[in-house]
Amino acid sequence: MFLTRHAQVLLCIARDPGMRLRDIAARLGITERSTYGIVIDLAEAGYIVKQKNGRRNRYEIQAHLPLPEPTSRERTVGQVLALLAGDDPLGTTTAAP
Repeated sequence: MFLTRHAQVLLCIARDPGMRLRDIAARLGITERSTYGIVIDLAEAGYIVKQKNGRRNRYEIQAHLPLPEPTSRERTVGQVLALLAGDDPLGTTTAAP
């Protein structure tokens, strides 16, 4: 697979911030427990913020953050997600300050 599981989960959340962990797991073909661990990793790294919405969670991606790799050429999380989601085929999206 081209993308890591973390990137795949982040892309699922970008497409539907209210998606349940079980739905993400089913879409990616991984366990719900693995999905939970990945979401925790992403939250601890600051890439997503979990917000309680009744009995469900909603996730907000911190799109302004830079990617962790130095080879990312200063791209932000939001720019890469937009490129992967097909919202920005040239990868020229700029993040809001």
